[in-house]
Amino acid sequence: MKLLRYGPKGNEKPGLFDANGVLRDLSGVLPDLTSAHLGRAALDKLASIDPAGLPAVEGPVRMAPIVADIGKMICVGLNYSDHAAESGMAVPSEPVLFTKATSAIIGCNDAVVMPRDSVKSDWEVELGVVIGTRARYVDEDSALDYVAGYCVVNDLSEREYQLERGGQWDKGKGCDTFGPVGPWLVTADEVPDPQNLDMWLEVNGKRYQSGNTRTMVFTVAQLVSYISRFMTLNPGDVISTGTPPGVGLGQKPEPVYLRAGDRMALGIAGLGQQNQTVHAWNPELIDG
Repeated sequence: MKLLRYGPKGNEKPGLFDANGVLRDLSGVLPDLTSAHLGRAALDKLASIDPAGLPAVEGPVRMAPIVADIGKMICVGLNYSDHAAESGMAVPSEPVLFTKATSAIIGCNDAVVMPRDSVKSDWEVELGVVIGTRARYVDEDSALDYVAGYCVVNDLSEREYQLERGGQWDKGKGCDTFGPVGPWLVTADEVPDPQNLDMWLEVNGKRYQSGNTRTMVFTVAQLVSYISRFMTLNPGDVISTGTPPGVGLGQKPEPVYLRAGDRMALGIAGLGQQNQTVHAWNPELIDG
């Protein structure tokens, strides 16, 4: 299934895309798509519904964050060896973990607003892993059983804040609007091999990132197992699993960073596409 939420901020509804690509309204079945609907039994119940019996949604709609109550977003740094190289950093011996504030999470096509006085805002296409069942000290062999599905994430970063301002990475990663997710959650049964997904990102029509999840340093199963040793992963939590090379920081001979008016397009095979326009600091675009 391709599950999603759609509609204006504060008035989102749950939906799904049927086999013909028609958006169907699920609000007659459940009030919203929340963490409570991501377990195996709940997903099986949704899968048993005949989409043809659901109302079709007409016209273009805003694609909202895929789950209403994402509890935490755990990101993995330097999880592609070639991205580590372009960043001038060593390939880690254990996963590098940081958090992205939930206030950064937006719909996949919502406005990206750079922080005030930002000069080094950057892009990162990543595979998002959505947890469906509480995971705590899980074995690698069974780790994928705890996954509800997958999505596209743009792990936007302000590199000056992240790398030049001291302390942890979080302050360069958790800026408002720096966590677009979606357009939908593709359930795990439709992604038989999360380690073989092509991914790409363009800025203003120029392809910067082209990669495949098979080149991850640590696989999805390894990450779920590893992270569950340090914190409980709850339904609705999202793991953003790292980015392939081609970020702005790594461009030669000089880095390339986002500017107001830039347009990003990014996607992962089978998981959909995001499209965002970059804006200078404007709190009305964040809160509106």
